[in-house]
Amino acid sequence: MDYMNRLVVIILNWNGADDTIACIDSLRQQKTVPSIIVVDNDSSDDSLARLQQYKKHHSKSDLRLIKNTRNSGFAGGINVGLLHALGEGFEYIGILNPDATAAKMWSTELIKELDKNPEYGLATGLLLSRDGKTIDSTGDFYSMWGLAFPRGRGQPRSQASKKAEPVFGATGGSVVFRASVFEKIGLFDERFFMYYEDVDISFRAQLAGFRVRYTPRAIAYHKQGASSQKVPGLTVYNTFKNLPLLAYKNLPTGLLWSVLPRFWLAYWLFYFNAIRRGNGWAATKGIGASLRLLPYCIAYRHKNRRARIVTVKYIRSLIYNGLPPVESGLQRLIHPFKSRRSKA
Repeated sequence: MDYMNRLVVIILNWNGADDTIACIDSLRQQKTVPSIIVVDNDSSDDSLARLQQYKKHHSKSDLRLIKNTRNSGFAGGINVGLLHALGEGFEYIGILNPDATAAKMWSTELIKELDKNPEYGLATGLLLSRDGKTIDSTGDFYSMWGLAFPRGRGQPRSQASKKAEPVFGATGGSVVFRASVFEKIGLFDERFFMYYEDVDISFRAQLAGFRVRYTPRAIAYHKQGASSQKVPGLTVYNTFKNLPLLAYKNLPTGLLWSVLPRFWLAYWLFYFNAIRRGNGWAATKGIGASLRLLPYCIAYRHKNRRARIVTVKYIRSLIYNGLPPVESGLQRLIHPFKSRRSKA
């Protein structure tokens, strides 16, 4: 089947023309070549000029370049591209991180999964480290501790799931959506700015009845942290701001009171650890920003309480029971209590 004109892929550039051009090149070499929208998120370097020059030299490619007038983060920058894509009537809309490159069958395999499975609204693939040796993500988990994390991160590539299967969420760095998902639930929440905005939109999609599918055949390679490392404290600030926002917005009331006690224990332990590591000010600012967003979360829950069409039991079946494997310190802290319960 010819997928041309059914799929557009959005790339968000910020001060990283080298990576973005490599990303575009990988999409132009796909078996199923998508249309491409590049949004420059108000870069302060020569990115825009270099991308304009690239577009001029590849005038036959279906490539559009949009200049964002401010840096509105990942969520806001992608939304600029989404508005253009939705206005042009594409059936499928993909997102690929600017510091990622896609293997030749990436777009074909993601579209194929959605074509074969009409109950799914999002498809994500096997996102590997740049050298291809370890897993960056095979989708996202959300845990009963209120913590979100990439499925399989850091494990050897050989341990990646070999079968297509449902997952809780799709990584925002390598995903294809049905356009109808955005038409029903809206765009990315720009209050997240960056970090966990992809978990948020996957959570909202699940609540609205759009399932998320992983396929190991859609492979991409990611240079992790290329953007966040440019701004000290950015990751810490947005983590402390966004984790409570994610829980308060999306968790059904039937699960909220089960998750919150665990979440707040983990959250404050993370805060003390941030202080110990010299990131206390960024964490404190993130907590303050999160508190200011609490009225928004309450209003959002009230407005959207009837939008959920799936059961609490279904959402619970998607949620990971334990702690993220990388949280070894928290694992050690709760281990004595788990041992006592198992002996009781």
